[in-house]
Amino acid sequence: MLKKITAGFFMFGFILSINSQPENLGTSLKFEQVINKIEGLYVDSVDGEDLTEAAIIALLEKLDPHSTYMPKKDANNARSQIDGSFVGVGIRFNIIKDTILVVNTISGGPSEKLGILPGDKIIEVDNEVVAGTGIKNSGVRSRLLGEKDSKVLVAVKRGKSNNLIKFNIKRDKIPIYSVDASYMLDNKIGYIKLNSFSRTTTREMRTAITKLKRLGMKKLILDLQDNGGGLLSVAQQLADEFLSEEKLIVYSKGRTQPRQNLRAGNKGLWEKGELVILVNEYTASASEIVSGAVQDWDRGIIVGRRTFGKGLVQRPIRLVDGSEMRLTIARYYTPTGRFIQKPYDDLKSYKNDISQRFLNGELMHQDSVKLPDSLKFKTLVKGREVYSGGGIMPDYFVAIDTSDISSYYKKVNRGGHLNGFALKYSNSNRAQIKQAYPKFIEYKKNFIIDKEIMDDFIDYVSNEDSSIVLDKTEFETSKKLIELRLKANIALNIWEYAQFYEVFNRRNEELQKAIELLNSGKDLFKN
Repeated sequence: MLKKITAGFFMFGFILSINSQPENLGTSLKFEQVINKIEGLYVDSVDGEDLTEAAIIALLEKLDPHSTYMPKKDANNARSQIDGSFVGVGIRFNIIKDTILVVNTISGGPSEKLGILPGDKIIEVDNEVVAGTGIKNSGVRSRLLGEKDSKVLVAVKRGKSNNLIKFNIKRDKIPIYSVDASYMLDNKIGYIKLNSFSRTTTREMRTAITKLKRLGMKKLILDLQDNGGGLLSVAQQLADEFLSEEKLIVYSKGRTQPRQNLRAGNKGLWEKGELVILVNEYTASASEIVSGAVQDWDRGIIVGRRTFGKGLVQRPIRLVDGSEMRLTIARYYTPTGRFIQKPYDDLKSYKNDISQRFLNGELMHQDSVKLPDSLKFKTLVKGREVYSGGGIMPDYFVAIDTSDISSYYKKVNRGGHLNGFALKYSNSNRAQIKQAYPKFIEYKKNFIIDKEIMDDFIDYVSNEDSSIVLDKTEFETSKKLIELRLKANIALNIWEYAQFYEVFNRRNEELQKAIELLNSGKDLFKN
């Protein structure tokens, strides 16, 4: 019924009426009349605000997959991600056995300053019991986030003591970092893992590149796997670090938006050194802009699998109640003129695209991707063939590796047991690990998941979830992967995300391929 209401009566819409465009006034009044009549006459009680939100969502779904609506709370969270900060208490947490566990505290944040420790269990928030109540991540965030300088009373249980320790925490601005890791892989190759494109990304990237150059970096691997994008302007700024001489980075145009060219301008920090960008099927949007510009100008090579294929530009439009509409206003094109948006005529197929890629073999075999000659373009310097219409095709394909992912591994991973056990082990052995391995590099080289730890893990899983039955064949299939994940997760709990990647990147096949290529000494553009 509601979709019929939307199709028949919704204005172009609620948003344009804010801009007081007279030609839409009749449509606006018609929609308002429908809502009022439903509220006044419908057989059951209804909420007009809920109806309006449902209608907005239904309308935007008819435009494209990336024109979306967000309620006020979600919009605020999204803006925090883009801004690169949020206001909160400064902890990373996990919910284990219906209890909020502090994984670690943000360095310099309010919780660290007051003495909250990794392993503390949050029992109460503002005198409300939150342990054993079925609380979800969203519930934790809604209680701990708030206005700057406002206070929240948190009671924690520490160690084996039953006494609660109370902390009156003054909320503060907490940074959200977009650079997860930056370190040297050897004496020449530097590695940077980027998770998003926010307002702080350019500064973070410049800091990371400068640090690695001081450490002797001659070649750079930029990991954009699973990076879903962010701000278009930041994509331009990042590409500008690699491209010189006013080179075109991306251009956009739409029905009401004239063509806009975004070019390199400032002197970049990495305009000359060798460059490899890692991508996969979840690399999207701003990440594809950077990858496309680097590929089109033959500035570096792309390694991995075909990217997501998002070539639409959204403008955030804040509505009167603080909610937000993100409306597609333009398409963007790489310097050669490639439009990389994948088709979205069938919304269901669009949403299932990644699963379909797996089923049709594309993630395992490069030859599974068949593209017509009409989608071929030539790069701007070396004249290499590149393709349009559904993401960035890598210069070097790396198949997804599922050989060690058994049913047992999937179950313990989905159930959060790898994280849960690593957190429990870290909390019980934090002091011993720090004493045995004062420097992370010593942990990375020497710490092993031995039989005793693995047996404890198996027992932990059995106690946590009796439905997960140990299959010895499946366990042996995934044993090395489980060991690596546990070691990486323990590193995360003891140190930071950067150390997680330093451990787990042993299994990053795309990274290993990039290292092989950079060390091969051959012309990487003759693939």
